[in-house]
Amino acid sequence: MSELKIGNLCPRVPVIQGGMGVGVSLSGLAGAVAAAGGIGVISTAQVGFRDPDFTRNPIKCNLKAVADEIKKAREKANGGIIGVNIMVATKHYEDYVKAAVAANVDLIISGAGLPMTLPEISGAAKIAPIVSSRKALRVIANHWRKKYDRKPDLIVIEGPFAGGHLGFSKEDIDAYTMTGGKDYDEEIKSIIALADELAVPVVVAGGIYERKDMDHYLSMGAKGVQMATRFVTTKECDASNAYKQAYLDAKKEDIVIVKSPVGMPGRAIHNAFLDKVNAGERFMRGCRQCIITCKPDTAPYCITEALINAVEGRLDEGLIFCGSNAYRADKIETVAEIMEEFS
Repeated sequence: MSELKIGNLCPRVPVIQGGMGVGVSLSGLAGAVAAAGGIGVISTAQVGFRDPDFTRNPIKCNLKAVADEIKKAREKANGGIIGVNIMVATKHYEDYVKAAVAANVDLIISGAGLPMTLPEISGAAKIAPIVSSRKALRVIANHWRKKYDRKPDLIVIEGPFAGGHLGFSKEDIDAYTMTGGKDYDEEIKSIIALADELAVPVVVAGGIYERKDMDHYLSMGAKGVQMATRFVTTKECDASNAYKQAYLDAKKEDIVIVKSPVGMPGRAIHNAFLDKVNAGERFMRGCRQCIITCKPDTAPYCITEALINAVEGRLDEGLIFCGSNAYRADKIETVAEIMEEFS
């Protein structure tokens, strides 16, 4: 029986499917996870990339797609819980939040920065900041309490083993993930202790791949986990078959830390595209209005274009974000099979 209760949201299985942009976790995956008893999450990162007008008007297409994907996920969810992941660093961040609220989303998960204004615009949706340190949680909690008389409904702790953009320096990632380095469990315990003072449930993200990983964090006081990489190699995942095959083919040594053009480190599968970037080739062709920290004049490539190429199967022209356990994928599963393991 799940102990994860987010206000009136009580998933049968204490698993949140992590938001994966661009186009990896849309309504297909999110709806399937929700229907199987977890919380399905749509990434709003360039969610409208399939719209024919996307290149000319990405923001308009994205905001329309937020509502469309939430509606489609609801149709698949069989009454289950649907959330969105919205990065604070997204251009027009508040417009994305408002679009999700207007579409009656259940839960808004927000990281890649501190979501200081989220309570003001979140409507009836439950809200969950993503934090990687006790300090970040304290800053958010104090600000929300003083300005909005509000506390988080859920806290997502995202550690250094997660996929995509990471909220750590390259040095900290190495220290936490290399043998003999720092133990991130100590930071998790510290964050959970503060969350307990606030009486807010916690889920842990980053590096969760099988049931024993969840059990480990439940034993530390977490109420559930957020898991993303494991869901990529499912039939229901919204990415192309070629994208999924890249996970199946990956070896442990293929999982690398890259410097993203938006200024953050990220975790990805090594491929020919990264070799070209490392050799100094530049692939910047226009701006798709995604992340506020990107500098198009000097960026080596457009991260939106690279992620779209990957998710659509043009792997040699794309960036394949992944978590630290991507190399463990050895078969295509169904969402229901994974959720049964975690039940």
